[in-house]
This record gives sequence, structure tokens and C-alpha cells, in this order.
Amino acid sequence: MNIDRFEGEYALIKHNKRIFHIPKVLLPKGAKPGDHVKIEITVENESPEPKKD
Repeated sequence: MNIDRFEGEYALIKHNKRIFHIPKVLLPKGAKPGDHVKIEITVENESPEPKKD
């Protein structure tokens, strides 16, 4: 995946001819168009404790 460009508060990440809008705050400081990025998404099996009032 590569950073294609920035638009406002989003980085447009190109992957397999598709564009994904990722908030810039999630990228490392200094990331720029053309940089290769690795994005990992995981699923947590345990849900957080419900809030008590």
C-alpha cells in the first residue's frame, strides 16, 4: 500500500487499484506521498467491560 496523496485531514492510500481514506493522525509523523505503509487490523475476542452508572 502506498500513500497516494493527502486531502484535508485524510491520507488517500492506494491498494489494488482502490483508494482508502485514512485519517492522517493514524500515520507516522513525516509520512509523505509515495511512502509505502503497512496497515494491520485485528479483531479482539474479548469485549470490554460495560460501563457502570
